[in-house]
Amino acid sequence: MQIGRVNSKFLIENQGIISSGTIHYNLQEPALVATALRRGEGTLGKGGSFLVTTGKYTGRSPNDKYVVCPSADVESIWWQNNQRMSSENFDTLHADMIEHMQDRDLFVQDLVAGADATFRVNVRAITELAWHNLFVRHLLRRLEPHELDDYTADCILINCPSFRADPSRHGCRSETIIALDLGKKTILIAGTKYAGESKKSVFTLLNFLLPEKNILPMHCSANHEVGNPANTVIFFGLSGTGKTTLSSDPKRVLIGDDEHAWSDQGISNFEGGCYAKTLSLSVEAEPEIFATTQKFSTIIENMRYDPETFDLDFDDDSITANMRCAYPLDYISSASSNGLGGHPSNIIMLTCDAFGVLPPIARLTPAEAIYHFLSGFTSKVAGTERGVIEPQPTFSTCFGAPFMPRRPEIYGNLFRERIAKHKADCWLVNTGWTGGSYGTGKRMPIAATRALLSATLEGRVSQTKFRTDQHFGFSVPVSVPGVSETLLDPRRTWENGEEYDRQAQKLVGMFEENFRQFLPNVAADVKAAALKSVD
Repeated sequence: MQIGRVNSKFLIENQGIISSGTIHYNLQEPALVATALRRGEGTLGKGGSFLVTTGKYTGRSPNDKYVVCPSADVESIWWQNNQRMSSENFDTLHADMIEHMQDRDLFVQDLVAGADATFRVNVRAITELAWHNLFVRHLLRRLEPHELDDYTADCILINCPSFRADPSRHGCRSETIIALDLGKKTILIAGTKYAGESKKSVFTLLNFLLPEKNILPMHCSANHEVGNPANTVIFFGLSGTGKTTLSSDPKRVLIGDDEHAWSDQGISNFEGGCYAKTLSLSVEAEPEIFATTQKFSTIIENMRYDPETFDLDFDDDSITANMRCAYPLDYISSASSNGLGGHPSNIIMLTCDAFGVLPPIARLTPAEAIYHFLSGFTSKVAGTERGVIEPQPTFSTCFGAPFMPRRPEIYGNLFRERIAKHKADCWLVNTGWTGGSYGTGKRMPIAATRALLSATLEGRVSQTKFRTDQHFGFSVPVSVPGVSETLLDPRRTWENGEEYDRQAQKLVGMFEENFRQFLPNVAADVKAAALKSVD
């Protein structure tokens, strides 16, 4: 086991990096913060938080992400959604990055991805920046010192922002690159300081590995009833739909806020921390997440602050709307100590509807759930990706298409099997717009969403009267105590009902066009669910 500084010319296992600088091995939070400050990587904020900006890139670079696939798995890869890189180009990139890092101080963390020890993956993260090392230490799962004694890495992650890729040499598009060799379990990140690339790359690797073990990897948050892990709920949704906010309920135990597996044993978190959006974050609406922004070692990414008081400006998105904070899961008082839960009794699919036509909640049949899982409708929220400056309607298969290397039906079939076996109730929840589309309507009140979720998890919504939505075909509650009946019927929230109908039919058409790609490979009942909304 190595902890702390390592003498120069120490060989990083499996990589052949012999650095003339200092290799910092498994530094803990105080040492990482102190080192990052000494190196000028950021600023100390209130409570010992670490304030940092990521420069040119403040979101993911999906067009610069590439995969190398073992020949035996080529047919299972979703090549329409993944850019292929040759093993030769990857190996050249790998060798060039290692050579570039030879004379630099480096930071190494030995961590794990996965709370369930039966299928977790050991991830060795090698980073050029101390605060990136702190980030992966927060977001992946930490080990006890004695567990490092016989640690062997399954996956190697190398993150070196100062390296610039060469398109002609490395077979890529630009100087920024995120490359994954799925067979060698090696991840290379260069040309960007945006820390989220690290966690999403590990998630992508797990999404490739786990289906072979009959385990469903999911882009979702999860919690369970206090004292009753059997009453588990999962929340699907892309960034900005409310996964972190809605799963961080002080009345329930938080399993995790972003990435989980559904195995024969139940739900398990991949991560050891949270990466929460902070735009418009308030102490009134989200007190626990807000409190993390003033806790020691929390990384505050791309936020404006007062240079004298260090007060954070949660409403200033002049750097990016994708400003975030990264912190250990145990900073949330209701967080699970082991990251495990039972099989979900309720499945919530969160969508941010910029059209403003979906109801705040709808009940889905199992076939409709598969339809909406494969559709993955939402709106990309400003700042999440480069170039996104206002919400854009989009379809992201499995509510996480950018991170899904295998074909969608592989995840869809696993999801279908799990729902059928464990008889989970499925719901579509709109956290987007109401009373009009983006620019005219307003965001769905968070208080109403919370009230609907509470009533759903307590079984009260299932006991109410439902109507069949005339455009989408799913069931919508007519009334729920504590929630406006007008809000439950989105047509009534619009000033012009005919304009609502036109927008709803426009969205239905988008659903139909998007789902054509799946029709040859889905069961008859799912196909019927798809056609029901366009009859």
